[in-house]
Amino acid sequence: MIFIRSLIFNVVFYVNLFLYMVIHAPVFFLRSRKKGWGIVKRWAHLCGWLQKIIVGTKYEVIGRENLPEGGFIAASKHQSFWDTYSLLPLFDEPAYILKRELMWIPFFGWYLKKAGQIPVNRGKRSVALRDMTAKAEEAINEGRQIIIYPEGTRKAPGSEPAYKYGIAHMYRQMNCKVVPIAVNSGLFWPRRSFLRYPGKITIKIFPPIEPGLELEVFQKQLIECIEAGCDELLLDVANNQPQVPLNEAAQKRVDELRK
Repeated sequence: MIFIRSLIFNVVFYVNLFLYMVIHAPVFFLRSRKKGWGIVKRWAHLCGWLQKIIVGTKYEVIGRENLPEGGFIAASKHQSFWDTYSLLPLFDEPAYILKRELMWIPFFGWYLKKAGQIPVNRGKRSVALRDMTAKAEEAINEGRQIIIYPEGTRKAPGSEPAYKYGIAHMYRQMNCKVVPIAVNSGLFWPRRSFLRYPGKITIKIFPPIEPGLELEVFQKQLIECIEAGCDELLLDVANNQPQVPLNEAAQKRVDELRK
């Protein structure tokens, strides 16, 4: 049954994505960037509804009140493609830090460019870091929110963290608040997997880290906050949602947390 539901959802999800982009293109590209975000957020809500109806996956957001007004950096754990669209409705006009190759995809890349997303050339680290920070600072000054995955890529639940220096550099240069976010989405929409699992995904938003900390202190606080939150969410699924299978790394981490 899970295989069949996953098959149906995957087909419907990607067909819907393509049709949605084509149908809404005339309106999206003629409207201002800020107004265009309404179209994108409706798509995100539609995706959530499709996953709930077809797969049986719901989600909840804990700590929404911790999101500040205006511009700030949201530093989120990244476990699944699910994160990329499900975080969207939480913010007014977000700007994602993403790999530049995504901007080359027909239609999808055009939407990203119109929406003011921030591409990064991973092959030129120092130049990319300066360019990324400059564009992010411009967005912050416009009152937008920067969404960044501090590890730079998706990580399987329970795996060893590998945080990059980019987030600390941005924190120092931009002198703004950073909001840590934990998720457990990778248990329900695993990376490199066709299957989707029913249950309840959780996004947990923590109080912002204020500007002005020493970089080592900031980095340590950010990592501890996100990882502790992900551990908590992982353990909650292991204890209360037995229908969700755990990958090897997740099971190992659960065993460690239970000791």
